[in-house]
Amino acid sequence: MLDLRRRQFITLLGGAAAAWPFAARAQQAMKIPRIGIIDDAPRWKAFRHGLRDLGYLEGQNIAFDYAYGDGVPERLAEAAAALARRPVDVIATYGTPASLAAKQATTTIPIITISIGDPVRAGLVPSLARPGGNITGNSVLGPDVGAKRLQILKEVIPTVSRVAFLWNPDNASNVLQFEELQRAAPRLGVTVISVSVGPRIEFETAFAAMMKERPDAFAMTGEPFHQLHIAWIIEFMAKSRLRAMYQLSENVRAGGLMSYGASEPDLFRAQLATCTKFCKAPSPPTCRWNSRSNSSWPSTSKPPRHSGLRYRPGFSPSPTR
Repeated sequence: MLDLRRRQFITLLGGAAAAWPFAARAQQAMKIPRIGIIDDAPRWKAFRHGLRDLGYLEGQNIAFDYAYGDGVPERLAEAAAALARRPVDVIATYGTPASLAAKQATTTIPIITISIGDPVRAGLVPSLARPGGNITGNSVLGPDVGAKRLQILKEVIPTVSRVAFLWNPDNASNVLQFEELQRAAPRLGVTVISVSVGPRIEFETAFAAMMKERPDAFAMTGEPFHQLHIAWIIEFMAKSRLRAMYQLSENVRAGGLMSYGASEPDLFRAQLATCTKFCKAPSPPTCRWNSRSNSSWPSTSKPPRHSGLRYRPGFSPSPTR
């Protein structure tokens, strides 16, 4: 009887041991891709909703990992390194600072970047035609479009002569755009007033100094850190009766005067196909770069009441959509 029980125990143990490899393979087969996002914010809703529409449901067949740097270069580097160590299957970033941090953190994990001003001049990729490496994304051609934005502002309001420009010195794309505006300003008969605001600088202090320079118009980029304060900025422009040109069409829908640039949700949705390819592929597919410079070019069709603005005769603003 004892021998029978011993044989049954050995048989049971052997069967369990034989089942272990199958269980391990089943767990591997059930492994879901993980997407690491740096500095999650409301703007990422379009990205998550787009994945959901494609059948990717969080907790079922997709997972998100988050790390935060709050726009501060040193903290962005730590956030990117943390995602690379976990590790995740894809890292998704918005804007140049977070994208550069991700590039420094890994050369193997695919990186999807969204809304980069000039990826070549910012140092993300060697060229758009042959980016190589593990980085892909879309470009809004910030520096070139920034000068065009200033030109349109001058066309809408010919009397403009002093334009305050809000930029982040920690954002390489913002630096390039500021330099481009300075080069374009003389031929447009405009003086550009620098309003440099990064995570370590208070908006109230910077804008108080700006108003002492007596600007008659204002312009800004889609800088991620600044967009976190866009409601306050739009309200400040209204109270100061300062005509403002924005980059993102969403800023006009939030109450801003006019914009010339891509739609933020469109920029996120444009990268969904690439993201799903990275999640499915056993090895990363070839990285490519897309220009989103002409995705949408909205401006307000009617000046807000607070602006005190009337379009010059013959000017016809483009529709928002």
